[in-house]
Amino acid sequence: MGLLSLSQQTSMRTDTSSTSASSATTLAAPATTALRDAQFEAGLATRTQVMGEGFVEKAFASANDYTLVMQEFISRNAWGTVWQREGVDLKTRSLITVAMLTALGRSHELKGHVRGALNNGVTPEELRELFLHATVYCGFPLAIDGFRSACEVIEAVQAPHKATDSAQKP
Repeated sequence: MGLLSLSQQTSMRTDTSSTSASSATTLAAPATTALRDAQFEAGLATRTQVMGEGFVEKAFASANDYTLVMQEFISRNAWGTVWQREGVDLKTRSLITVAMLTALGRSHELKGHVRGALNNGVTPEELRELFLHATVYCGFPLAIDGFRSACEVIEAVQAPHKATDSAQKP
């Protein structure tokens, strides 16, 4: 299933009262229509480009009445503003974000943004250098934790490519 259009998202949200996992998904209205504007659309497009369609779909599909407003807010107010600005390309924004999340020790968010950084053209070698640099400025524990999180993501991203490469070798 592709990323839902704004009209689909506006009119639908996962129905958690369903008793069958295989039953059709029904979605309800957005948490607030005030957040669903052109800025939201631009943010949603950039968020999808950087983080990946599956990541964004999962974020919205797993949202409930209480948490949907946060997904809308993030898409509109983070991805629809600073991620839209000129002057710094997406690759650089990703590197900045990974560095800040490392400094804050936010491993869960870091993993998503490492994947986003890879999507934006950051290489595993550039990420390694970022974490070495973070060791000096953030301290060993934070940088090592960030490095471990990044390694998990890099290995997961590279695993399908390694399997394909080894299958093609005689």
